[in-house]
Order: sequence, then structure tokens, then C-alpha cells
Amino acid sequence: SLPVRQPEPDDRSVGAAAMHFAPRCDGILSVGSGVINDIGKILSGISGKPQVFAATAPSMDGYASDSASMVTEGIKVSIPTPCPAAVAADTEILAAAPLRLLQAGVGDMAAKYISVCEWRISHIVTGEYYCPRVADLMRGSLAEIMSLTEGIKKRDTEAIGRVAEGLIRSGIAMAYAQVTRPASGIEHYFSHVWEMMAIERGEKSDLHGIQVGVGTLLGLKLYEWLAEEAPDAGRAAGAMAAFDDREWRKEVKRIFGSSAERIYALEEAAQKSSPARQAAHFEKIQARWPEILGIIREELPAYRALRETMEGLEMPVTPQEIGISAQQAADGLTGSRDIRDKYMLGGLLWDMGLLEEYKERLAAFLEDPRRE
Repeated sequence: SLPVRQPEPDDRSVGAAAMHFAPRCDGILSVGSGVINDIGKILSGISGKPQVFAATAPSMDGYASDSASMVTEGIKVSIPTPCPAAVAADTEILAAAPLRLLQAGVGDMAAKYISVCEWRISHIVTGEYYCPRVADLMRGSLAEIMSLTEGIKKRDTEAIGRVAEGLIRSGIAMAYAQVTRPASGIEHYFSHVWEMMAIERGEKSDLHGIQVGVGTLLGLKLYEWLAEEAPDAGRAAGAMAAFDDREWRKEVKRIFGSSAERIYALEEAAQKSSPARQAAHFEKIQARWPEILGIIREELPAYRALRETMEGLEMPVTPQEIGISAQQAADGLTGSRDIRDKYMLGGLLWDMGLLEEYKERLAAFLEDPRRE
């Protein structure tokens, strides 16, 4: 068993689990939700023993996935792992979970609007692999869960059971695709950056799904603004010419503190800010902008509509409600591009020369939404 310390999805907890693991065991039984699931998956991969998971809350979509979301050396990363051999979920137990955990499950599923949208956009701009069948599986799970919000609020066991099935299918979709793309986009990276910032401050973050729900709303608002734009070659070239590596490093240090060196190393390896890469991306964006706009309009609900659904479940809908300032929320937008080489909204805005403008616009909106 783990020592008496609330486990976090980090090196320390995995190390503690490994130190207390008995090799003679036939397998790993994990009982809980997201953090326990992730630690058990890592231990399963290390030991070669199968994991069986007993879910206690429909709070996240990673139960059946083939990856674990972990903090290692201050950076939030997705680590490939074996899928659990089985997932057990008793609807009576799930329905009795704290409301915050039920809300977190809805937040984690709402993310799929953006994740599928960005997967399709990345396929156009970068040529990244995209699977329509996996995307359809994700859309189906999403539609079912978002139709059950009244049942969730009433803790109806049948509704909660269908929510759990949808969350588990979401994890299976990730395993089919062998990437987190079907389930994770800019909204998850808002959460990852906020979590990294909290670790740097020695503070605890809110639940992953709660943060992701708020991040989804921010993403929808940003995409609504973007849908009113058109690619401008002069603007994109001007923003690229104005990029100052020294200023960027100072900003990364301000946002991420002790994790900055690893982020510098990632940029040196990936060259996300190279003029050649930006120019190649912009050419595709400009040539296929009508198609990109069509994807945005086809995949994403209105910001106001999702906000009203979340408010109906008494979920937080602004960063300030979960202890994140307008500036920290806006830092999540630019920081999301820095922590991983994954093409999402931050990359699209960068390629179009809009990233800094949208960061300022987002901060102003969060300070006073009446400005929009």
C-alpha cells in the first residue's frame, strides 16, 4: 500500500508505489479514480503485471486508455502504458461520488468538442494521422453524456452508468488511435499549464476535469473569435519577424519557473518557432481556410450554450472560480504551445500571427466579460 500521503500523479508517488510493490503479486488492483489509475498504469508497465481497475467515480475518461497523465520533473506529460486488463464500475458506488467528481467527468467529456476539432485541423496543417472512425466513436460518447446532465444532477444510477460507459469508451478510442488526440486538445493544455504553475507555487490544483471544463469554455470563446478572422500573410510574417528568443525565454521562465530549462530543450529539439515551419504551416492554413472554418463550425458548440449546460450542473465556468487569475488563464494559452510539440489552437494562432493578440484579448475578456 502507498504511504499515508495524498498521492499525486508524479515521480514521487510512482516511486513510492514501486518501493512497496511485491513482485510475487499476480497483478495490480487499483481502487479510486484518475490519480490512482495513472499510478497503477505506470506500475503495470514497470512490473509487467496486469492491472484491474475498480472505479469509484465517473470523473475522467482515462480508465481504459493506454497512457497515463503524469508530472515528471515539473512537466505534465502523457506516458504510454498498458491498458487495464479490466475496469469494474458499480453504478451505485459511482452515483454516490461527491458532486465535484461527477462534474469533473462532464468537464473531461466536454473537452472532446475541441479535441476532435483540433485533430482534424492538425491533419490539414501538419499532415498528422487522423482516424474518422475513432473520431465518430468519440462524438457518440460525447453526445450521449451531454444529453444526460439532468440525470447526472439527480444521481440517477442508469444515467450515471451510461456516463461511465461513455467515459470508458473515450479511453478505448485513445487506445485505438494510440495517441491522446481524440480526447485532448487546448482545453487539456490549459489544465496542464495551470497544474504546473500550481506545483511551482507549492499549491494544489483543482480536479483535472473541473479545470478541463473551464479550459473548454475558454477554447470555445477563442475559436468563436478566430472564426471571424481571415489569414493575413503580412500579419503572420510580421509576427514571425518580431519574435525575440530572449524575450520568449524570459516569459517561459516567468510562467514555469524551475521547469523552464526543459521547455527550452523541447523548443531546441522541435523548432516550433522556426520561420520555415511557420511559413509552411501558414501556406496550408491560407489555402484551406474555408475547410478549417467549416471544421470549427461543424464540431464546436456555441460558448454560451455549453456555459449554460455547465451552470445547470453548478460547475465552475470561469478560471477565477477555481483560483486562477485572468493573467494565469491567459498564460495558459501561450504556455500550452510551449510544453509539448502538439498542434493545437496555440500553434494555429502562432502561425497566423495572432497568439499574443489573443492572449491579451483573453485576459481582458476574463477581467470584464462585458467587453465582448
